[in-house]
Amino acid sequence: MTKRMLAVMSLFACAIGAAQAQPYPLKVIRYIVPMSPGSGADTLARIVTGGMGNILGQQVVVDNRTGASGNIGAEAGAKAAPDGYTLFQVSSTHAGNVSLYRNLAYDLLRDFAPVTQLAASPSLAVVHPSLPVKSIAELVRLAKVRPGEINYASTGTGTATWVAGELFKSMAGINLLHVPYRGGGEAATAVASGEVSVYFGPLSVLMPQVKAGRLRALAVTTAKRLAVAPALPTIAELGYPEYQSGNWYGIVVPAKASRDVINILRNAAVQALAEPKIGKQLAELGYVPVGDQPEEFGAFIKTEIATLAKIIRQTGAKAE
Repeated sequence: MTKRMLAVMSLFACAIGAAQAQPYPLKVIRYIVPMSPGSGADTLARIVTGGMGNILGQQVVVDNRTGASGNIGAEAGAKAAPDGYTLFQVSSTHAGNVSLYRNLAYDLLRDFAPVTQLAASPSLAVVHPSLPVKSIAELVRLAKVRPGEINYASTGTGTATWVAGELFKSMAGINLLHVPYRGGGEAATAVASGEVSVYFGPLSVLMPQVKAGRLRALAVTTAKRLAVAPALPTIAELGYPEYQSGNWYGIVVPAKASRDVINILRNAAVQALAEPKIGKQLAELGYVPVGDQPEEFGAFIKTEIATLAKIIRQTGAKAE
């Protein structure tokens, strides 16, 4: 081998090494949200990605991929290149989908690597003002008089809003008619317009409607009362002590993403959650920040899959 060839190969090796040493990220990051604009998932995503973008020095762009109870967005996230430039916002919906759908085009545990759980999101039990009830007790009484006539909205079978409604129906011994919508924005609009009467939806989306008088809040679905709505009782304290429901959201990436990239993303998300401005926004909307380690989030997802599988079996729910 000639000296010239050796020199060329040396330069080529140096070029490869320099390329590999380039810091991540070098371009815009896509952040897939499988729910519609205006939903609780979307609201959280836009708050957090703004902070992450500032920390990472690259824009993090929200890409709403709605439909099929979050499965369309999940499939897109699972099939993306594992280079750290596509993130997916997973939620309790996807943990439920594992049991609801037999032929998913992705495997939640195999095709994704956990980054961090962002936040837990409490829900409100609300009714349209035209429904003549002002408390959970009155809702139960009316539902027993009119079985199957009062409808409730959800963002699809298996989603957190559906779980909240089905748990309440089961514990209260009532029959409400389920009306699924494509996303949280559509469901909230439907109940605010009177198209449906009841909704167990995210506080972040519904509280402005409650304050404007377009919806009537009956209770919160958390185990304890919320600081942002201290006057609202919990469903648990109103005669259903085992009742507790809500949603959670987190970041995952395609399974083969490097640990270095996962750590960078996790640190950026945690730093964003810790920023005072973002923390205030989340608190006002009722979100509870988490920011756990990847392994902790992975274990949490497995637990949620098992918990929701049990609920789905008990209710006999089928994918719609």
